[in-house]
Amino acid sequence: MAIIVTGREPPWAAGLRAARANVVPGLIVQGIMLSLLLAYYFYPPMRNWLNGLAEIKDRWGYGYSAVNAIVAGALIPEVMRVLVFQKGRVRGANLANLVFSVPFWCFMGVVVDLFYRQQAIWFGAEATFQVVCKKVLVDQFLYNPLFAAPFTAWLYDWKNSGYRMNGIRRFFTAAYYQETVVATLFATWGVWIPIVTILYSLPSLLQIPVFGLALSLWVMLYTWMSEHRAGSR
Repeated sequence: MAIIVTGREPPWAAGLRAARANVVPGLIVQGIMLSLLLAYYFYPPMRNWLNGLAEIKDRWGYGYSAVNAIVAGALIPEVMRVLVFQKGRVRGANLANLVFSVPFWCFMGVVVDLFYRQQAIWFGAEATFQVVCKKVLVDQFLYNPLFAAPFTAWLYDWKNSGYRMNGIRRFFTAAYYQETVVATLFATWGVWIPIVTILYSLPSLLQIPVFGLALSLWVMLYTWMSEHRAGSR
């Protein structure tokens, strides 16, 4: 997962390079999700199992979304960091990471659930071509650049700077958006446009459970990107 984003090249070029560097893991997670989509519609045992998850989501509501995002976005990536990058050795930094990532992904899990519900109200819950296209476009080219990408970049970079308030104003400048958020968006689109297309092709109650399967990989990639930026300053 060699992602190198620097300020010495155009943001779109840095983002495309990051996307290319992660094409293999991106294709793996996309392939898994496409397999789930096909299995849901053509393999009854898998459909029954996924419908069981949908029933749990229906009962737990936003609580399921919060727990799902915490496990997928905070716990699994940190466990993988310990096992793969730290040779099984737990460090104090791992706890510090969880202090940040657990509340962050709890909040984002609820926000994503709310956003998906709102999209169903705006465009409908049917998985038709027109409905899926509308949801993907709003998701990736409005919600993502206007909220999800900058909000995530701000908080991860603030955390990696030691939560210093000094210099926080730079997060709200056009230069920061261009140098950091735009590069992140290009890398994000390469992974998430196919994924959200698959998500919106599933019944509404299954979108959040399956979303968690893809989230773990992206958080690991995004963590690497944000930590590299912090180390290069």
